[in-house]
Amino acid sequence: MSNNHPTGTILWKDLTVENADVIRDFYGEVIGWKHDPVNMGGYADYNMTLPKGGEAVAGICHARGANDHLPAQWLLYVTVEDIDSSIRRAVELGGHLVDGPRGMGKNRFCVIRDPAGAVIALISE
Repeated sequence: MSNNHPTGTILWKDLTVENADVIRDFYGEVIGWKHDPVNMGGYADYNMTLPKGGEAVAGICHARGANDHLPAQWLLYVTVEDIDSSIRRAVELGGHLVDGPRGMGKNRFCVIRDPAGAVIALISE
C-alpha cells in the first residue's frame, strides 16, 4: 500500500448519525475529544481530535447525502489492495455490499456487511 499503510491496517473510524452535533458533544463530554468541522457543502461533519495535541482520531458524520443510509454504529475502515476484488470476494462468501464503492479524497472505499450482519468499510489508498 502507499502511504505506509499495509493491507489490513485500520486506517480510520467514524460514526454516521442523524444529529452529528449532539453526538459530537456527547463524545466531547464523555471522552474529552475536541472537534474540527469538515465542510460538507451546507453543513459540517467533524474530525474528532485528541484533547491535547489536536490529532484527528475519528469522525462523526451526519446521515445526509451519500451517507444517508449508513448504519449508526462505529465503522472501521480497513485497507485493502483492490476494492473491486474485495467486494467480489465478500459477495461470493455470503456478504453484501452496503455502500459504494466511491471516492473519499484520493482513496476509494465501500461498506460491506459480513454473513453475521456486521459492517466494515474497505478502503484503498
